[in-house]
Amino acid sequence: MRVRVLDRAGRVRDGIAEDGVVDVGDSTLSTDSVTWLPPCEPSKIVCLARNVAAHAAEHDAVVPDRPEYFLKPPTALAAHEGVVTIPEPIDSVEFEAELAAVIGAPTRDIPEDRVLDHVAGLTCMNDLSNRTDQRQEINWIRGKAFDGAAPLGPGIVDPASVPADATIELSVDGERQQVGNRDEYEFDLSTTIADLSQYMTLQPGDVIALGTTAGVGPIPDGATVEIDIEGIPTLRHQVEYAQ
Repeated sequence: MRVRVLDRAGRVRDGIAEDGVVDVGDSTLSTDSVTWLPPCEPSKIVCLARNVAAHAAEHDAVVPDRPEYFLKPPTALAAHEGVVTIPEPIDSVEFEAELAAVIGAPTRDIPEDRVLDHVAGLTCMNDLSNRTDQRQEINWIRGKAFDGAAPLGPGIVDPASVPADATIELSVDGERQQVGNRDEYEFDLSTTIADLSQYMTLQPGDVIALGTTAGVGPIPDGATVEIDIEGIPTLRHQVEYAQ
């Protein structure tokens, strides 16, 4: 698994994490001695809305006829094992476990059968959502683009490591809240990226999040959230409210 971490000297190190250590080339670091960083530096995070019928239904909606997108800025990123502090105007956020792809090469107007040549790997994302403002907005800036709204990680794995029917689960303080499957996606990875690339250039490090399954719900203050996607190590973070 490819990761980005801070060592004890405060240096950003890129490396390979396995069995409790990070190989950074000139040395190995214990995962207990590092601070995790988001595994990439995107220019943008593109998310799919209502890409799973069961999730759309719990919001009295249906899956759209074509992929429906919204954006999060790079400032929404948060890291594995970190604490996400929810901005003061927000009094509640909900979890959404998602499979995300990281772009590995400049991508513009490519066919579906070439998409994987442009994908660096896959990772976990929590699409934190402020429903109060989301329901009042069209562009979801307050609802989904606030600081810390995209915990991502812990690292990037080869796409072949994640089965086409991979299980996607989320728990809050050890209690399972979401259980879904990758094959629930109406628009899969290749369809989505090929479609997006007709409209915008995707840059290395950009993140494409494929949507969540049913079972979303609020996160209590101080709670620990874990996302487990088959083939990817667990993404774990805490949530605290500034209010």
